[in-house]
Amino acid sequence: MPAALALLSAAFVIGFEQIVQSKYGATGIVGLLLLTVGIKAKSPAFSSAGAVLLALVLAGPAL
Repeated sequence: MPAALALLSAAFVIGFEQIVQSKYGATGIVGLLLLTVGIKAKSPAFSSAGAVLLALVLAGPAL
């Protein structure tokens, strides 16, 4: 059962990354990567940089 959960989780993450890349391009992937690494490493600098980058990408058309 844990193997199935890990496989399902990996499929969800890959699918989510593909959606972000198709909608927001490489900048969205870099922001998501920085945010994920920052959260996993408990680094406020990386997670803040990723959050700011994602916010800029999302707010780009409105600016």
